[in-house]
Amino acid sequence: MRKVLAGMTIVTVVVAAGCGYGDDTEEMEPMVEQAAEAAETDGTVLRNDAAMDDLVPLDAVVEKVADGFTFTEGPVWVPGDPDRLYFSDIPENKVYRWSEGEGAVVFLEPVLAEDADTGGTGGSNGLALHPDGRLVLCEHGNRVVSAMPLDGERVDLAARHDGKRLNSPNDIVFHSSGAAFFTDPPYGLDGQDASENKEQDHNGIYRLDPDGTVTLLETGQTRPNGIGLSPDETVLYVANSDAAPNRYWKKYAVNDDLTLGEGEMFFDASELEAPGAPDGLAVDVDGNVFATGPGGVMVFSPDGRHLGTIAPAELPANTAFGGDGSTLYMTARTGLYRVATNTRGDVYAGGE
Repeated sequence: MRKVLAGMTIVTVVVAAGCGYGDDTEEMEPMVEQAAEAAETDGTVLRNDAAMDDLVPLDAVVEKVADGFTFTEGPVWVPGDPDRLYFSDIPENKVYRWSEGEGAVVFLEPVLAEDADTGGTGGSNGLALHPDGRLVLCEHGNRVVSAMPLDGERVDLAARHDGKRLNSPNDIVFHSSGAAFFTDPPYGLDGQDASENKEQDHNGIYRLDPDGTVTLLETGQTRPNGIGLSPDETVLYVANSDAAPNRYWKKYAVNDDLTLGEGEMFFDASELEAPGAPDGLAVDVDGNVFATGPGGVMVFSPDGRHLGTIAPAELPANTAFGGDGSTLYMTARTGLYRVATNTRGDVYAGGE
């Protein structure tokens, strides 16, 4: 197994029966080592498969570009003049924008009003771009999905299903039809599933149609969290951010009517020893999945092979492509990190 530390390649020999790169149990030992290394730098890159070299350069350097936050989440790149990255700080009840020229500045505060009577806590979580260019917020504490122009007022897009208030919308991805898929775990409720404010008897994956209709698609995941679509929009990836044995990513076939097929295991991380759980994710133009999880941003091929891990100095919770599409940004606890890649994501989807 090879690790890249701040542009320097370190070679580590891993012996594995029948596999040239080691299985997922054996790869955890160097993953644990990376924590000490990352503490002295802005991060490391682990390489489990030669295909990782095609996605992340051998001389890749993980860089911290902003810090001083409490728990960052939900990055989304918004092209413009200047180009900016927007992201949430959930406990601080703020949305920030970041650019090369101005750094990180508060864009929206508060997300959840001090006198709000929602039964939820915290600000926004996942962010996205609406097809019409508005910023879309999964409002953790307000328990709604909302949208706003970058210079205007928020309006609710989704607040209830079957007449009952949503739990705490977490992450969202738009389909080219204008519909969106979003996850709704109970993290924004005090006591989570045991909260007296929880109205849904499940933690769901939903579809939000352009006319505002909210359709429940799946209830089988205990903590549905990060979500993303394959480039051809035929597969929906959803992270389950829970303890073992529910520490995994599933994939669902997206039917022509935008319902979901039965979920299949994409990658089961339940036995991995590194800290962290499956969370936010981004998909590149070739269908490779960059998913925050145990040890950092785990990089998977479209067939679910773990190619390697990008590990900033803090555990990341979400990730997004930005710039010309080849830079991967990572929201990681108190800091915002990035790394250059050899691939790209479609950063202009929804923004034109």
